[in-house]
Amino acid sequence: MMQYVGLRGGITMPSVSAQAPRGVVMIRPHHFIPNEATAADNAFQNRDETRTVALIRTEAYRESTRMAERLQAAGVTVHLFEDETEGRPDSVFPNNWFSTHSGGHIAVYPMFSPSRQAERRWDIIEFLKRHYRVQDVIDYSGLEQDGIFLEGTGAMVLDHIERVAYAARSNRTNEVALERFCTHFNFEPMLFDACDRSGRPIYHTNVMMCLGTELCLIGLASITSDRRRAEVRERLEAGGRTVIDLTNEQIEAFAGNALELQGRDGRLLAISSRAMRSLRPDQIAAIERCIAPLSLDIPTIELAGGSVRCMLAGIHLALR
Repeated sequence: MMQYVGLRGGITMPSVSAQAPRGVVMIRPHHFIPNEATAADNAFQNRDETRTVALIRTEAYRESTRMAERLQAAGVTVHLFEDETEGRPDSVFPNNWFSTHSGGHIAVYPMFSPSRQAERRWDIIEFLKRHYRVQDVIDYSGLEQDGIFLEGTGAMVLDHIERVAYAARSNRTNEVALERFCTHFNFEPMLFDACDRSGRPIYHTNVMMCLGTELCLIGLASITSDRRRAEVRERLEAGGRTVIDLTNEQIEAFAGNALELQGRDGRLLAISSRAMRSLRPDQIAAIERCIAPLSLDIPTIELAGGSVRCMLAGIHLALR
């Protein structure tokens, strides 16, 4: 049985940004394991042959619990849901199957892998309807029948201020679905091709790019077109953001997979401890001039090919 555990930190903040949600949905997994069904196109996944499956699951549960507690302690509202179901190894990453938007809108997305399609949970959508002002839910999941996929804010990195949807083309990011989303939610699509250092398409945009109010962490060299790379950088800088260019090694350490949130004392950058260790002192200094980093230790969950940002579905809705 699924249970909801509420961790609340709702204190009114100064200097609120449309980019930084005050609250998040997290899923605490009871049966976590790196998903073999998605390993073929997710080069960020790793195996751990030194630990048993039971130990990996226990550690993933503990890591998600500690992460939720640390975010709560920083003043972020965390809605933590349990997943006690077998057969959903990636359920710890809810940002792929739904997103929320100002004005009371929710999107539900088509997922590439059949093993992930079962992660969609309407009890979570109903919870949001009860506690937040929701005008409508647009469900794109039927596109799965046509082989069209768009895996939420993994596939797209959304600029809620300038209304731009940055997206790296892959089998999880379909151009038709992206255009449809942008039309419904009033974003301008900025699609590009991006590859890792082995030449494989980057499976999710949010592993190479994190967009905050005043900064952007991005692996510009991953964008294969020189012209498109320059256009992306120009668009980011036109909004006044500091652009921190990440190396391939830093992307592989999940330095691009972070999320800006609104905490008790202002905006913070939720980022993994592994990602922080990969950054140079000058990059850390540039981040700290814009925002306070909050380093979170989740090495077991990172085996699955996602990190802090993937674990957080931001809530851009008004409370009832």
